[in-house]
Amino acid sequence: MDTANLIQTIAIYALPVLFAITVHEAAHGYAARHFGDNTAYMMGRVTLNPLKHIDPIGTIAMPLLLYFATSGAFLFGYAKPVPVNFGALRNPKRDMIWVALAGPASNFAQAIFWALMLVLLTGLGVPEPFFIKMAQAGILVNLVMWAFNLFPLPPLDGGRILVGLLPWKQAQWVARIEPWGFFIVMGLVIAGVVGTLWLRPLMTLGYALINLLISPLLSLLG
Repeated sequence: MDTANLIQTIAIYALPVLFAITVHEAAHGYAARHFGDNTAYMMGRVTLNPLKHIDPIGTIAMPLLLYFATSGAFLFGYAKPVPVNFGALRNPKRDMIWVALAGPASNFAQAIFWALMLVLLTGLGVPEPFFIKMAQAGILVNLVMWAFNLFPLPPLDGGRILVGLLPWKQAQWVARIEPWGFFIVMGLVIAGVVGTLWLRPLMTLGYALINLLISPLLSLLG
């Protein structure tokens, strides 16, 4: 393992990752508060302070361990989930969709932001490759978080969205998966199912949508 490359990789990804997880979790808390649940706000989780959202194991130790164990081939991590009392929402079944969707939506918005930064940096002829790589990392990290969290299995955001959309009986059946959902998802990730059948197609779509959205700026700079 090349220590210099590891340090450079951490330096490039640190800011995009911190913003990605911080805004993602804060977005959940803000949406919950908007729809009637103040739990996250009362616990100080509706904030852009990354220290409030970082989990020492899931955000730092696990990604580093996986990086060394797989030579950078596989990375996974998580932040401290924002507490949401779905029963306190004004319309729990409907509003949980918006609360769950807020996190991935914030990541897609950040991916657009980093794409705009990349276009501006290249368009202005900024010669420093570090900032170019950071912008590219910002797009990648946020699209991965956007796509992965939309996977339709609780406790991921996509699972909660699915529970909110399904009729009551089917929603209860899906909700019962949650205690084992994390292990099921990890098994599917290791087996390559999530990457092949979900992440790659959705990220291809995400890159295409971002290219479409920023194409007017590309034409202007071109």
